[in-house]
Amino acid sequence: MSHLHSHTAAKPLNNGDEVLTVAASSALDDEQSLLEGLKILESWGLVCRPQDVSKRNWGYLAGDDSVRYSELHSENPAPLIAFARGGWGAARLLERPQPWKPGWLLGFSDVTSILLSRLSAGFDGGVHGPLLTSLAKEPVWSQERLRSILFGKSVPALNGDAWQGGIATGPLVIANLTVGSHLLGSRHMPKLRGAILILEDIGEAPYRIDRMLTQWRLAGILQELAGLGFGSFIECNAPSDEPPKKTFQLQQVLRERSRDLNIPVVGNLPVGHCCGNAALPQGRLGKLDGGRGELSLLSY
Repeated sequence: MSHLHSHTAAKPLNNGDEVLTVAASSALDDEQSLLEGLKILESWGLVCRPQDVSKRNWGYLAGDDSVRYSELHSENPAPLIAFARGGWGAARLLERPQPWKPGWLLGFSDVTSILLSRLSAGFDGGVHGPLLTSLAKEPVWSQERLRSILFGKSVPALNGDAWQGGIATGPLVIANLTVGSHLLGSRHMPKLRGAILILEDIGEAPYRIDRMLTQWRLAGILQELAGLGFGSFIECNAPSDEPPKKTFQLQQVLRERSRDLNIPVVGNLPVGHCCGNAALPQGRLGKLDGGRGELSLLSY
């Protein structure tokens, strides 16, 4: 078992374990998708507690900060906390003390901030994977992969594109690029020296991706990595009416900003705002094979 810190590994889930629904980010606008996601977890033998996140909002958030914070840090914790949706708002909760408890947390996108903060505090069990509102839309292989991770079973390697050769092993850290960028300089960003970093994003123009990756470079973070993987970057290409000579396309930016790092780099991994969004456990030991374009888990 390898983590960025030496905290006890989260125990595999068992039939009958409870699931707590948490809406830490934007207000819910699709209750049906939430219920469908909960139904999948129940089909695995888990028991989903009644949720009251569907009708809740405070402006664009799923309740005020106190309500969302109290939900995240429930006095009656469950073995699995499953986040309802992304959007914005999770990072606001990190201004307060974080009394993390052992167990599993599942989500991605805006929830990246919570997953990274918890990993930085030395807690295992964060899973970068589908939200409750996206889980039912995932292909069967993706749902089964998540189930295997939560229940302590092995999962197959993920395949992407071989961009830079070499083999790296190290703890996995998976992040939304925008959300992670806004944690830089805070105690909520784990130390990434020797880690395999996987980045994904949605709806950001190439120059904005360039700007954020440059920030990570200026902070010296990308230069310390053992390996770097890029997941899906949905709706991140330059407008089609832009003259090709006056812009860069997404893949040009990703390749150029990672070319001189002298580490394995893999592109187009099935991770992020795509379908399927392959679940990956934060902090667990992984292997990135840049020559084969393959990411595998070495610890469960």
